[in-house]
Amino acid sequence: MSNDFKNRMLLISIILLSTLCIATGYYAFSLREKYNIRNNNDYTEAFSNLVNYVNNVESYLAKAMISKSNEHAAQTLTQIWKDSGLAMVYLSRIPLKNEGLSQTAKFLNQVSDYSYSLSRKNIDGGELAEGDFDNLKSLHNYCVDLENTLNQLSEEIYSGEINWDDLNTGINTEFAQAVDNVNIFSNIDDNLNEYEGLIYDGAYSDHVNKQEKVGLTGREIDENEAKNKVKQFIGEEYIESINSNGFLENAEIPSYDFSVKLKDREENYSVMISKKGGHVVESSLDREVTEEKISQAEANEIGKAYLSDKGFKDMKETYFIKQGNVVTVNYAYNDNGIVVYPDLIKVRIALDNGEILGIETTGYLNSHQDRAYKEPAITIDEARASLNSDLEIKSENMAIIPTEWKTEIFCYEFKGSVEGKDFLVYINCETGKEEDILVILDTPGGTLTV
Repeated sequence: MSNDFKNRMLLISIILLSTLCIATGYYAFSLREKYNIRNNNDYTEAFSNLVNYVNNVESYLAKAMISKSNEHAAQTLTQIWKDSGLAMVYLSRIPLKNEGLSQTAKFLNQVSDYSYSLSRKNIDGGELAEGDFDNLKSLHNYCVDLENTLNQLSEEIYSGEINWDDLNTGINTEFAQAVDNVNIFSNIDDNLNEYEGLIYDGAYSDHVNKQEKVGLTGREIDENEAKNKVKQFIGEEYIESINSNGFLENAEIPSYDFSVKLKDREENYSVMISKKGGHVVESSLDREVTEEKISQAEANEIGKAYLSDKGFKDMKETYFIKQGNVVTVNYAYNDNGIVVYPDLIKVRIALDNGEILGIETTGYLNSHQDRAYKEPAITIDEARASLNSDLEIKSENMAIIPTEWKTEIFCYEFKGSVEGKDFLVYINCETGKEEDILVILDTPGGTLTV
């Protein structure tokens, strides 16, 4: 065998070995990248859940600070105990290696233990003492600090300014400096505990699934009759064509679904008409809104006038959410000064020209009816006297609120504030019982309640 042949075979072997090493290295690198991506996704999900639970804890602590009803306070404190435990679960899944992690865990554990002990005190018939309320206020202040810190970290993570490797090693983050330099948990006593809650788009907006749909009146109609209802709703002079998408039998309200082509317009328009009674359940005009020219007050009046024109009289704006230059306003039925929250309609309004982009009437169709009101057993003065003395009252009226059992409660509604935070407090007109407390959150995206 010649030396040239041996040299060629050696070169080929070296090339093959090098190629194999490169391929093996690339494969190992790819596996590691996939592993890191999966871990980062898991960390981000855990962190998002932690932030949500801590935000809820802060809101429920705020409620607990002003509750005067043993029953309602016990429910609130029990929820704090439950949700703080969930916050701890997600905290344990986050790879932070600094003192702030252990201090946060200590704080959540303390809040959990303390809220549980207070809830047992309420359930056993005991009253919360002034010192208990002072502790709850202290916990709430610490929780606000924690909430702000987590929200700051959240902004840095989602903007890409820092990643999980940075956090794991504590590299140059304002969060790490804040936790190391300002130990906000060091003065919390060992017997204190924690709490949290749920944010949604307005007072009593998630009550629509009722078994008996008392507002869904009239006889059953067929598809052709439903199509005529679409023409009446939009105005036949504006319609080029109507196409049926079929009957939605399993919808919350069984309905006929239509796509509408408007004259001289390209946007998609859809309308759902209930089989029973031929009511408009939902409509949606798919139009991009690129600017904001009209105010929220103007949008409120535009929506109210639109509802009146469509046969929904005496509606009152309550809460709203703004997204992409479109505002969704919740309107509740105003029954001679009584705000009836179950009779809810949502209207989407374009903020460039005030055009109505959609309507959703499920709550109203489920609940609207003529109601007979009993004479209140207590006066509004008596109801006001039962409130926490720290609540600075801004407005008061009467309201109907729904319950989780699909019933309704006649209440006095008080809007007020404590230490800069706004609340709605509901006192039963029949019994004087504190039925509910909602925290009002004014955000850039709208007015929310917790």
